[in-house]
Amino acid sequence: MEKLADNIWIAEGDIVDFHGFPYPTRSVIIRLAGGELWCWSPIALTPALKDAIDRIGKPKHLVSPNKIHHLYLQDWQAVWPDAKLWGPASTIRKRSDLSFEAPLDNEPPAAWQGEIDQIWFNGSPLLDEIVFFHRSSETAILADLSENFSNAFIRQHWKGWKRWIAKPWGITEGKGYAPLEWRLSFIRRKATRAARDRLLAWNPVRVIMAHGELQRENGRAFLERAFAWLS
Repeated sequence: MEKLADNIWIAEGDIVDFHGFPYPTRSVIIRLAGGELWCWSPIALTPALKDAIDRIGKPKHLVSPNKIHHLYLQDWQAVWPDAKLWGPASTIRKRSDLSFEAPLDNEPPAAWQGEIDQIWFNGSPLLDEIVFFHRSSETAILADLSENFSNAFIRQHWKGWKRWIAKPWGITEGKGYAPLEWRLSFIRRKATRAARDRLLAWNPVRVIMAHGELQRENGRAFLERAFAWLS
């Protein structure tokens, strides 16, 4: 794991296949004031990752930001059975085999209120997402609302015609947009613009996304560009 600032780490996972497209994976781990670990978008749990996590604390909250980021929740809970599962209602419906806490929305639960803020982007019937903000490190955390692939990653992992659509779709460095098909599905534009404005008002220094090159500085400027499609 890489420590980004006090009490916040990222862990890089395997490359996974998403409808034929190779995607890198990433998890964020935050140590709350009481010492418990808040784990966002759990990735494949290897022995090395488990050991690294055990050295900094004990996972208490396993968080799915949207219904796509759920694959390893049960694996982490099997290792840390006291950990609670969290996600928006769409994740809870998709993973009816698991027992979740109350659905996440615009208000943080008491478990991390005052330390991690959140916004519910629900302007699309296709996919909704909870975006988070770690106050003390001034870090915004997005799953798929920004994809920011490097040109080197695209050249190495996306083959044939897939390689040529990444930049026009706006999911590479320089734009960092959400995927095109998702952008087109945001029919509730006014609500989405309001959510974006709340996100920008956080004035983040850093921006972490699940897929692509994270932003270590000038976070607000990055997000202004990443949401430029939202007119």
